[in-house]
Amino acid sequence: MDHIIVNNGVCIPSIGYGPGGVVQGRFFRCRIHIIERVVNAVYNRLMFRKYVNNCVFALQHGYRLIDYSSAYGFEHLIGKAIKKSKIPREEIIITTRVSNSDQFSGNIRNGFFQSMKKLGVSYIDLYMFHWPVTNCYLETYKEMEKLYQEGYIKILGVANCHQHHLEEILKVCNVPPAINQFEVHPLFTQKPLIKFCQDKHIAVEAYTPLARNDDRLRRNRVLQEIAEKYNKTIQQVILKWHVQNGIIPIVRSSNLKRIIDNISIFDFVLSKEEIQRIDSININSRLRYDPDNCDFTAL
Repeated sequence: MDHIIVNNGVCIPSIGYGPGGVVQGRFFRCRIHIIERVVNAVYNRLMFRKYVNNCVFALQHGYRLIDYSSAYGFEHLIGKAIKKSKIPREEIIITTRVSNSDQFSGNIRNGFFQSMKKLGVSYIDLYMFHWPVTNCYLETYKEMEKLYQEGYIKILGVANCHQHHLEEILKVCNVPPAINQFEVHPLFTQKPLIKFCQDKHIAVEAYTPLARNDDRLRRNRVLQEIAEKYNKTIQQVILKWHVQNGIIPIVRSSNLKRIIDNISIFDFVLSKEEIQRIDSININSRLRYDPDNCDFTAL
């Protein structure tokens, strides 16, 4: 696997696995409530087990960057998967984030140590805030800096920051962010923001890197032609496009074959012309939330 060296000299993998939250809930409904509770409890335990096993599978098949957030609420399952994988801790880059609720409350430090305890680790490799919460994110970043300077964090990052957010952070910080994670895919290439980040030596991670398998990409003739040429899937071509553009895609799948396929992209190289053709697919179609126009209390 390729790697990227961020602005403080730490080396991280060029692709990451983001397991997201756990699918659970009231799968079964019944008039006899005790039966409903028992059946749903068993179902949720099965979902937890599948979630852990998917993370273990990803680690055992080459992923070394695990992307998570305290907002998802199941950091203990990530910790369990890391132990179960038998992969040495020092080989894994673990990411977690400050939740919006902790930003609103100012509970950054306590939230961090709770995350570390749930993950079962003595340090966090990459720590971010999840969103640049209005009137909170600058103070949040300052608290994150303190934890970094105390040695609990190897890499400081941010997520969902536009250029103006980064400019404000850079005015007040002592340790500039090493990574900004935001939505990037061929329908929404974000070239100006990527250039700003790269000019400021801030690496870029892409979430939703496959645009949620949007039909507009799956049916795109350019991508189909390139995929056929290399005997790869369209998804593999898109992920290779990210990597060759210097972007770290964070992929999410619970399908074991796709987990392997998503990392099997280092045996071919796109030409400069092919990268430009994929760049040209862009229509500035954002699929997720705009940090300048969203309700942070609901995220």
